[in-house]
Amino acid sequence: MAYQALYRKYRPKTFSDVIGQEHITETLKNELATNKTVHAYLFTGTRGTGKTSCAKILARAVNCLHPVNGDPCLECEACKLTDEGENTDIVEIDAASNNNVDNIRDLRDQISFTPTSSKYRVYIIDEVHMLTINAFNALLKTLEEPPAHVIFILATTEVHKLPSTILSRCQRFDFKRIEPEKICERIKYIADKENLTVTDDAATLIASAADGGMRDALSILDLCASGSSNIDENTVSSVCAMAGNEYLNSLAESIKNQDCEKALLLLDELHNSSVDMLRLLSELTLHYRNLLIIKTVRSDKKPIVCTSSQLKILEKQAADYDIKDIMRTLSVLQSSAAPMQSGNRRSVMEMAVIKLCNPSLSGDIDSLEKRISMLESKILSMSSPSVEKTEIKEEKKETEIIAQEEDIPPIESEDEPPIAIPEETPKSEEKKNNSSAISQVDEWDEIVQLLQKSSPLIAGVLNGSKAYIKGDYLLIDAPNSQFRSMINSSANYKDHIRNAAQSILGGTYRLGPYNAAVHEESEDPLAKLAGKLKNLELN
Repeated sequence: MAYQALYRKYRPKTFSDVIGQEHITETLKNELATNKTVHAYLFTGTRGTGKTSCAKILARAVNCLHPVNGDPCLECEACKLTDEGENTDIVEIDAASNNNVDNIRDLRDQISFTPTSSKYRVYIIDEVHMLTINAFNALLKTLEEPPAHVIFILATTEVHKLPSTILSRCQRFDFKRIEPEKICERIKYIADKENLTVTDDAATLIASAADGGMRDALSILDLCASGSSNIDENTVSSVCAMAGNEYLNSLAESIKNQDCEKALLLLDELHNSSVDMLRLLSELTLHYRNLLIIKTVRSDKKPIVCTSSQLKILEKQAADYDIKDIMRTLSVLQSSAAPMQSGNRRSVMEMAVIKLCNPSLSGDIDSLEKRISMLESKILSMSSPSVEKTEIKEEKKETEIIAQEEDIPPIESEDEPPIAIPEETPKSEEKKNNSSAISQVDEWDEIVQLLQKSSPLIAGVLNGSKAYIKGDYLLIDAPNSQFRSMINSSANYKDHIRNAAQSILGGTYRLGPYNAAVHEESEDPLAKLAGKLKNLELN
């Protein structure tokens, strides 16, 4: 006798055997027990969730001579005839290969005949969304008012492709993805029946790879069993051509540390091990999705399918990650999915990893924010009060250059000479009343509100800011540390600010930063150094 695949060998024969679809099986059992079956059913859901199995059980149950609480008895002549595949009154049609109008016309001619050995003639049309428009139109009238001895069961994975006229004529049941815990239980049960040893980690990895589909899970188990009766996590990873948690953890760590060389070498190693790059992209996306869930979901029960040891590693990685970096990584990975379908998968994956390791190579807002954050961290570390005196001496030459340029604003371009704001001295007191005096702009809030329309991003960064006028310069005091980097990165932002200021104030101004520390006396050399470095443009 030929070997029978596990998913066929252990296909449910009664509604009670169906795993994870109790909301459907209980309803169908009640309808059968109370003799309230309808003429047309629609089963929809992702692959491997039990649609075809339930369709066959329903076809068996409506013709069972001695049903038990809605379930077929499996003992009567009708049930045995169906199990042996000899019941000609139960017809299965694959709409993928029988999808034209002539096939439906033939079906329509057949349904007028009464059943030969059963109570009902049952037509199971699988992948019904593959029917053509003309075929659907030919089916409409028959589906709405079939003969009393006919029941239609339509099954599809893409219900959105069905015409509304078909949907309205059927009783619809939506099959959901099966929970990983239930898949693990079923795997352990079947493994015990087949004299297989499956570790908990292996069962969890199979459930994760199956993505809620029992048929996929049993197919993976079948494939693993063909190589060894002792199945562990490594066996599953090898059979499914998966990167494995160890490689995913190392790859994610390399990306976090921006170690491009190590990340590319890992990709090369995985490619040489015949790991499919599209599968790797999916696994890495899931890895970062899990990090995102850990960062955002506070509940102890998180929607993550992984082993307990892997969960600890994920939690440790998530603690070192900023949520913005995780979102940026997911965005880059997802944008690589489409090019990978048609291009060189290895090259596309390498390009994605290089972008993740080098944010400067990406022109999106997320990457820009990452670069700004890195600049801020570098400035803060350089201006920290804990800087040793030896480090100050090493920076002496650079500090002297900054001192010579004394508060030159880096905002303006080279063609506009920047303003130098000298410290207050007794001599400068005499110039208080001339055109160089500094005065606060009372209309600054109006200018920021006007910027909300022309440039919402820069307006948001200016939230809580103040502005001052000194001669023909508009000096901006923005508490948001991203303001200076954004202004230097684009002349557009400067133009928006100038135009808004001109609309409200009536004059044209050049831009500069306002540094309150310039007007405060301080003898602390570290404080002065921090002020100088804050105005330093780092690349």
